[in-house]
Amino acid sequence: MSVTISALARTSGLSRSALLYYDRIGLLPAPRRSPSGYRLYSPGEIERLEQICLYRQMGIPLGEMKKLLDRSGGNDSVEILRRRLRVLGREMANIRRQQRFILELLKQKQLQQGVEMIGKERWVEIMRAAGLNDEDMHSWHIQFEKMEPEAHQEFLESLGIRSDEIKKIRDWSCKG
Repeated sequence: MSVTISALARTSGLSRSALLYYDRIGLLPAPRRSPSGYRLYSPGEIERLEQICLYRQMGIPLGEMKKLLDRSGGNDSVEILRRRLRVLGREMANIRRQQRFILELLKQKQLQQGVEMIGKERWVEIMRAAGLNDEDMHSWHIQFEKMEPEAHQEFLESLGIRSDEIKKIRDWSCKG
């Protein structure tokens, strides 16, 4: 079963011009044409476009997508994915750094205004109101500690918890 470019654009969420561009740069091979000149995409071409969309979601540059799609890259394919993973890691580290800066600014502003941050008791109350029980909160701390130990420390400090209690919470979270 073949579909027209308009139908493919609708189902893929891409514009018709994006599909034509992919055709022009050789990313999506030129489809066969109907007797009246309409582009008709085969299931294989549709599957290739699904891969293109997946790679777009990963942030893979168009130039590297062709190597991945054609499987002509061999070890290059693995290196392309590893390189993208390293870039994402740097971006995530940068975002975490930005979060810390913003938290610091907020703390300073709140201190300047005399506004107290939410304390431990109020936070527990909010978590319970959200439907979390003690076991859920323990799991939450375990994941937070596992994924972002420094941010977990900062969060606990922001609740005004004493350092000895923070140590107990973090130790308890590591034992999971």
